[in-house]
Amino acid sequence: MDLGKNAHIRLEPEDEYMHPIEAASNFNESMYINLFDHDQACGGWFRVGNRPNEGHAEMSFCFYLPDGRVAFMFRRVSIDSNEALEAGGMRFEVVEPFKTLKLHYQGEACLLDDPQQMEDPKQAFANNPRVKVSASLTFTGMTPVYGGEAVDDNGNPIEEDPDESFARGHYEQHMKGQGEVTIDGEAFALNGFGLRDHSWGPRYWQNLYWYRWLPLVFREDFAVNVSIVQMASGRRHIWGMVYDTRDGSEAAYDLVETATLSSTLDGRDQATAQSVSLRTVSGREYQIEGKSLALIPLRNRRQTDAGEWRHTRITEAMSRFHCDGLTGYGMSEYLDQIVEGVPVGRHC
Repeated sequence: MDLGKNAHIRLEPEDEYMHPIEAASNFNESMYINLFDHDQACGGWFRVGNRPNEGHAEMSFCFYLPDGRVAFMFRRVSIDSNEALEAGGMRFEVVEPFKTLKLHYQGEACLLDDPQQMEDPKQAFANNPRVKVSASLTFTGMTPVYGGEAVDDNGNPIEEDPDESFARGHYEQHMKGQGEVTIDGEAFALNGFGLRDHSWGPRYWQNLYWYRWLPLVFREDFAVNVSIVQMASGRRHIWGMVYDTRDGSEAAYDLVETATLSSTLDGRDQATAQSVSLRTVSGREYQIEGKSLALIPLRNRRQTDAGEWRHTRITEAMSRFHCDGLTGYGMSEYLDQIVEGVPVGRHC
């Protein structure tokens, strides 16, 4: 977003909590967090998104087991308020703003030997077992927080067109996390790293043409988050941050200035590997190689006021990354609008 000379980014401890419902029919407030245990090569991501003006919340639970199976659940739960990020058995709890967060889930998930079956979610849920799962995880901030909400000189949010907005208020932070996830009676004691995201404002998944999002952590003093976003208008946004204090430098994010990405695709046009080159504002350069360990394809569909159905595919891959001789873990998340059966960003 071009903020203009009379705008700035605001972030207050109160932003860790819930925001007033806005007039836009597609107002969304959501929290997302992922966690990966490097020693066990397993982990997952968890999300609750409230859409009170549409009358529902969305809950997603996704856990990648070490053997390649994926436990996944999505639920749409009726709501009429925006009082908490709690839906479908999942609850986010802010213990101390920007420092400590807890995630709880008690419910079930579809256990997939072949995560690709989720290309057809109806059949995937019908043909695979639903098992009891639970999660109790505590996260502590590993880095500063990056982001906030664009406001004018009077402190009022900078409004965006609801059909173009995606995350007007938005911040992220790399985290350390520990706790236990149980899948069908098998308990995983996790101790690892991840990234969390809190967003609010109008959102349609179809407002973006395509994006590539890579949140990852190598170790406590080296973490990366890079995003390349393409709008249907042709505008491209490259942003992100690197936390690298391996040389004893100040504990601060170094913002991404430029980044290029090339991907290896399979027969379904899904990214199984990627190579990322990026340079930060301070002039540091990084070359990162990633490889998918387990990938699940998800979809979002929306019917426009004109009756047109729009189809968005989001592939969610737990990935192993290499940089400077180090090994890290995180996500490679690829969003594409599907036009005539083809992902629009297949060559990007």
